[in-house]
Amino acid sequence: MPGMLFLIPNTLGKRDEHDPVSDVIPAGVQQIAARLDYLVAENAKTARAFLKKLGETAPLAHAIQQIEIRELNVNTKADALGALLDPIAAGRDGGLLSEAGVPAVADPGADLVRLAHARGIAVRPLVGPSSILLAVMGSGLNGQSFAFNGYLPVDAEERARKLRDLEQRSRKAQQTQVWIETPYRNGALLDALRQHCAGTTLLSIAVDLTLPTEAIVTLPIADWRPDRLPLHKRPAIFSLLAQ
Repeated sequence: MPGMLFLIPNTLGKRDEHDPVSDVIPAGVQQIAARLDYLVAENAKTARAFLKKLGETAPLAHAIQQIEIRELNVNTKADALGALLDPIAAGRDGGLLSEAGVPAVADPGADLVRLAHARGIAVRPLVGPSSILLAVMGSGLNGQSFAFNGYLPVDAEERARKLRDLEQRSRKAQQTQVWIETPYRNGALLDALRQHCAGTTLLSIAVDLTLPTEAIVTLPIADWRPDRLPLHKRPAIFSLLAQ
């Protein structure tokens, strides 16, 4: 009989070494994660760091060096996914661990989850912090209808076209448009929003979610200035709602 694939949430951002994972990971989730001896993760080194931190509040059933960790990231080929599920298909419970937040959302794990369903492996998502949902919750924008758009184009002209398209979609459907950006490009993205979107369009930016430095600010684009919220190299979620 196959085991179960647990989708294990991780913390968001780099936490202080004295901050326990129990601040953001529920006790029941910690207990499940602590008993597993097989994980699929984006990076084995950071997965071990997570396990070490987890062990401070939920004693691990196995020594860290005895826990098998296989990597799944953007470089993993599609034909390698089956082997990642083989231990679970053979009867072991396993976990899919994201680098930050919840697995399979803005994360390379979705294909593995789909394959698990195709192979008759039960999938159990566990409760934890999602930066996307937290940003929508804290934005004050439309939480009844929103769309997550991943990363925007890097090229300036393509990014400008994408921003105008998202604004048009938002205005037509009254739908909140949500996306993320590489932290060192946050400033350039804000400049592009101020240049290419209407001043009345509402823009919410959430940074460092669940961390002591967390901040969420929602303003019309006309009122956004670089000094309203320092963005450089801070993990950020952008949300837009056209008026």
